[in-house]
Amino acid sequence: MNPGAAAKEMNAGSFRPVYVVFGRDRYRMQEFVAFAADKLLGEDGKELGLFKFDTSETPVEAAVEEADSMPFFVSRKLVVVRDETVLAAGSKEGRLQHDVERLLAYLRKPCETSVLLFVVHSDKLDERRKAVKLLKEMDAVIEFAELDGRDLVRWVVRRAASQGRAIGEETADALIRRAGANLQTLAAETDKLCLYAGPGGTVRTEHVEALTAPVLEEDVFALVDALMEGDTGRAVSLYRQLLERKEEPIRIAALIASQFRIMLQVKELAARSWPNQQIAAQLGLHPYRGGEGALVERRAAGRAATRDRRA
Repeated sequence: MNPGAAAKEMNAGSFRPVYVVFGRDRYRMQEFVAFAADKLLGEDGKELGLFKFDTSETPVEAAVEEADSMPFFVSRKLVVVRDETVLAAGSKEGRLQHDVERLLAYLRKPCETSVLLFVVHSDKLDERRKAVKLLKEMDAVIEFAELDGRDLVRWVVRRAASQGRAIGEETADALIRRAGANLQTLAAETDKLCLYAGPGGTVRTEHVEALTAPVLEEDVFALVDALMEGDTGRAVSLYRQLLERKEEPIRIAALIASQFRIMLQVKELAARSWPNQQIAAQLGLHPYRGGEGALVERRAAGRAATRDRRA
C-alpha cells in the first residue's frame, strides 16, 4: 500500500485494522499518524480513543491487549506503537522480552473496533520475521521514502494550496534549493511565505529570496560557483558573509572540498554517458540536498562540458 491510497481510504471513512509505517521520511510518517487520528477519532475523541506505546519501554503485547479491548465512550480506538525493536531491520535485543506470538495471534484476528498503527523508526523492516511477512500479506505496510525531484515540488505546491495560497512549480523549486529538502524546515518556510502572501495570494520567487534564509550548503554552492568562474571578489565576499554568520571555517572548507569531489565524480560518470538519475543513485546523492544532488550534477556536467569546449 502507498501513503496516497491509505489516505484516500481514510478520507472515505474506511480504515484497515492494522497499519505499519516505516522509512526515511519521519516527518510525513508523523503527519500520517496525525491524519489517521483526526479522521478516525476527530478532535473530541482523542482523549478517550488515542493510546500510545513504545516498544523500547513497554512489551508489544501490552499494545495488543489495548487494541483487543473494547473502546470506552468512543466508537473506535487508535493504538499507536512506536517501534525500533519488534519489526525493524537491524534491531538489537532490548531489555524487554516481547511476546511476538501474541502479536501474530492478534494480526490473524484483529479487533473490529480498533486500529493498530505501528510507527517503525527504521529505513527497512526485517523481512525474515513472521510478523512482517504476515503484515505484508495483509497489505498493511506503508513505506515513506524521502521525497525528491518533482514529488518534492508538488508537496510544496499542495501545502500552499491547502492554506488557500498559490505557488508555482518554479517558485517551489527555488524554495527547495534555498531552504533544503528537510520537510520540517520546508514546511515552516512554506507556511511563513503563505502567511506573507495572505488569503488567496500567490507566493512569488522574490518573496522566497527576501524571506527565506539560504541553508549553508546553498551558500557554499554559490561560493563554489564563484570559484569555478574565477570571480575572486564575489568568492571572498560570500566567504566573509559565512564567517559573519558564525559558520566554522573548517566546516566551510569541508563542504567546498565535498562539492569539488562530487563534481569530479560527476564529470567522470557523465563522460561515460551515464544519465543524471543513474549518477545520483551511484553516488548516493539526494536531488535537492543543496549542492549535493541532481542540481549539482547538472551544473557540474555543464561546467565540465563548457571547459572541454573551451579547451
